Amino acid sequence: MSARRELHLNVNLLHAGVYPSAWRLPESRPDAFVDIDHYVRVARVAERGKLDAIFLADTPAINDRIDHRPFMALEPTIVLASVAAATTHIGLIATASTSYNEPYNLARRFATLDLVSRGRVGWNVVTTADAAAGRNFGFAGASEHGARYARAREFTQVVHALWDSWEDDALVGDKASGRFADSAKVHGIDHRGTHYSVAGPLTVPRSPQGRPVTVQAGGSEDGRDLAAATADAVFSLAQTIPDGAAYAADLRARAARHGRDPAAIVVLPGLATVIGGTEAEARRRQDELWELVPIAYSLARLAGTLRIDPDRLDLDKPLPDPLPLPPDANHTMFQGTVALARRDNLTVRQLLRALGGGVGHRIIVGTPEQVADDIEAWFRAGAADGFNLMPDVLPDGLETFVDAVVPILQRRGLFRRDYEGTTLREHLGLERVAWTPPAGRR
Repeated sequence: MSARRELHLNVNLLHAGVYPSAWRLPESRPDAFVDIDHYVRVARVAERGKLDAIFLADTPAINDRIDHRPFMALEPTIVLASVAAATTHIGLIATASTSYNEPYNLARRFATLDLVSRGRVGWNVVTTADAAAGRNFGFAGASEHGARYARAREFTQVVHALWDSWEDDALVGDKASGRFADSAKVHGIDHRGTHYSVAGPLTVPRSPQGRPVTVQAGGSEDGRDLAAATADAVFSLAQTIPDGAAYAADLRARAARHGRDPAAIVVLPGLATVIGGTEAEARRRQDELWELVPIAYSLARLAGTLRIDPDRLDLDKPLPDPLPLPPDANHTMFQGTVALARRDNLTVRQLLRALGGGVGHRIIVGTPEQVADDIEAWFRAGAADGFNLMPDVLPDGLETFVDAVVPILQRRGLFRRDYEGTTLREHLGLERVAWTPPAGRR
């Protein structure tokens, strides 16, 4: 890790923006969600702001109301390959599910992208709780929560072993002797486990950062343990500084129990931003975005998060009580949503507005100075190492953040003025992963 603690900022590239209504604004393009130029433009804005990475979520199914909003339609690693060719420094994080991939194919895909981008790639590990995705792969629905995470743990171990199947100096390329590679330094992994049997080795050598960065979003007990054991960076959900600090402390304690350096995990809560020249201007922008979100859409999203029938939600009453945690739910979103509603005693209508019509993560509305103050407060309190930013509208909201908030953070000595390295690990202050012999791997 770098000696000086430094703020880290990613941007979650959610098609037109985090608000479901973002595509309806005059400056937005409804077809941007399938236009590679849109993704490249956002990435270049992020790179101009010296952000750590862009992040692409993914679900291999249509699980949203496409009559009301765009969705994450394009396969993320293919998008990021195009973005890599159009940028030089910005990190590239793609989501891929352990439930609906095989370790070898995924390891090869991400290792290839890491080489193509010269070490700028991260893999966001998800287990996919969505039943529609399961049906697209021949299953009746999603697997039980604990089973998904048991599979994910082994899946991630196999991928890491495959990324380490070549030693750093295995590629020789000696023209005089005719020796291309040292086959003694290319190793099979011979994995035999509960879920997978993989021989290895991988077909490609190691990248400049050793391994792609492993990212995870762990909110449940199973998710936190997986993140503590395997992740370099963690996307979290927290609505208050005490919640964020408690989550970070718990995650680092778990990492220590797994024999890892607790400081070697970057914790990045989600943060949606609505920025205006004045607070009143920012509030008007929020009002405009909120009023363009159909209430039926917001109710359906909330009911989906809670795994209940929308008819159980009365707009002018609090959430039903009790609300037991369903075994197949996204535990992070469920728990965060219910905690917000209960803590502030919100009606369903108030909760929907607080969630931005279905966002789930914390929303800050204000001036650039107010946004910078909020980010600094969380960072200095240890509640976050940075944030996974979700601008209200893309690319406009990100351009405002880069041009108005980033300079404030730079003047305060919190955020870099230029990239000091070229790999995503260097951006995140993480050490390059050294190759270890198979017998020495956990």
